Amino acid sequence: MTRETLDKKLQELLDDILTLGSMVEQAIINSVEALKQRDIETAQKIYAEDQKINEKRFEIENGAVITIATQQPMARDLRVLASVLDVAGELERMGDYAKGIALITIRMGVEPPIKPLIDVPKMAELTADMLHRALDAFVEGDSEKALAIPKEDDQVDDLYNQVYRELLTYMISDPSTIDRATFLLWVAHNLERTADRVTNICERTIYIATGTRDEIDSSDDEAHQ
Repeated sequence: MTRETLDKKLQELLDDILTLGSMVEQAIINSVEALKQRDIETAQKIYAEDQKINEKRFEIENGAVITIATQQPMARDLRVLASVLDVAGELERMGDYAKGIALITIRMGVEPPIKPLIDVPKMAELTADMLHRALDAFVEGDSEKALAIPKEDDQVDDLYNQVYRELLTYMISDPSTIDRATFLLWVAHNLERTADRVTNICERTIYIATGTRDEIDSSDDEAHQ
């Protein structure tokens, strides 16, 4: 097989990663917006369309495995292919988090919100933006950009801690709010975990460039374990 053929296959896989990433990014934003608007119909659609995210992930995996088996990739090529497999899995898991948020909206139904949603949408916007730029860095092979993005995870962690404290106060002062507060805590937790997985994508970008697998430290990681 020619180098040109392998390069074409690799680019197709990277393009597919961007497509999958766009699907997941939109699911994150839409799931929180549906929660904010109590839009059960949209939440049901997001829940159902998670299957498309799963199918795209398996399509990417299949393409990567076939390329490994047929194109005789070299060392860096293998790092790219291994990372494509890993990132596809990370994205599929993020899609599950968005699906989980949609399910919470469905379960909450028309119950009145415990509080105006301000910090949770901010978490979603920050996380989706981090994901978008992390995938750009991954496809471009920009390790410097990839190294900088996880530093922004602290902003998401700070918002999560704020939401946690506020909801805990509600539950302590009024036990009747426990169910609704718990639902929102799950939403915030899903977004916080999504941001953590963005860091994993950035680590993969650095791995492709350097050949080493080093974890990118986050100052708040221990607080959430």
